[in-house]
Amino acid sequence: MRPFTLLIKPTGPDCNIRCTYCFYTGKTALFGTGRHRMSDAVAETMIRDYLQCRFPSSSFAWQGGEPSLMGLDFYRRVVAWQKEYGADGQIVTNALQTNGTLLDGDWCRFLAEYQFLAGISLDGPQELHDYYRRDAARRGTWERVMAGIDACRRHGVEYNVLVLLNDRNVQEPDRLWDFFMDQGIRYLQFVPCVEIDPATQKPTAFSITAEQYGRFLCRIFDRWREHGPRKVSIRTFDSILSQLLGAGPTECTFATRCNDYIVVEHTGETFCCDFFVEPRWRLGNILETPIAALASSETKRRFSRQKRDLAHKCLVCRYLDLCRGGCPKDRLATGRGVKAESCFCEGYRMLFGHALPTLRALAADLQRQQAPPPSAWAW
Repeated sequence: MRPFTLLIKPTGPDCNIRCTYCFYTGKTALFGTGRHRMSDAVAETMIRDYLQCRFPSSSFAWQGGEPSLMGLDFYRRVVAWQKEYGADGQIVTNALQTNGTLLDGDWCRFLAEYQFLAGISLDGPQELHDYYRRDAARRGTWERVMAGIDACRRHGVEYNVLVLLNDRNVQEPDRLWDFFMDQGIRYLQFVPCVEIDPATQKPTAFSITAEQYGRFLCRIFDRWREHGPRKVSIRTFDSILSQLLGAGPTECTFATRCNDYIVVEHTGETFCCDFFVEPRWRLGNILETPIAALASSETKRRFSRQKRDLAHKCLVCRYLDLCRGGCPKDRLATGRGVKAESCFCEGYRMLFGHALPTLRALAADLQRQQAPPPSAWAW
């Protein structure tokens, strides 16, 4: 069986802040109102079944909502179960994708001790971050996020930063670059935001266009190249480099199939992808069916294969081997179904046309030096 990652939602859609653009808050309709928390029975079953797949490396990605709402004691039990059910020589990794507002000394000492990778959402300088990332009282969260990052630094926690590109910050690539470099942040992931308003069936005001995304990536690429590619990790550029080196993409957007992970909700319900937590793509419940069976089910295979159903424009595109049609969510955003090209197609074409000569030269240099693919030293 091909190894896969678990993307776990231990608090379901629950979060302590209220980002305007969050797509996951709407999932309360699937699980009902009130407090959502993963039980010990679900957590232990999930860890036991997954580790018994005996993959050489088993990866737990804790996301949300806000996964730190589970509290430290929950993750202490998680580590104890991982030790109990893991086999000798089996590598186990944990990543916590968090808004960072609850990270303090206790949290960071734990994350450092057990080598959790913290992914922290930060949309740039205070003005840009606080525009959409506010709490329930409509207060900005930037100062709390920065305090969490400072706690990570003090305690030696490995962390990277996820930037959600919206209609505001996508227009400020130089400002974002300068801010992150001034902060000493060296591991960055830029995620484009596009959400469809169900009332109008058009992109929301905070969504970005393909042209905006392409211009942003090209400018960030130039700053990255000038700064020194070995000094800063940009996940999209690293993923392309990994492909050019023959190691395959490190970002599922550019993968041939959608089979990198399965989503486990707080109830034990599993789904094919966190962008497709919906009845059609439900795999089953881990309390009823082993994880290995869910991951190899016909529903999962069908979901994986649908990415290969490409638009004619993709089939004749010279960048097909790199792009693979993009994320199915971004194809559906066009309103023309999963066989359409990605809504960010032109943005990716802008990036490839601008950056590929440099990236190919860098890949050749890495091969001459027999250096590992970027994913080995970056993420």
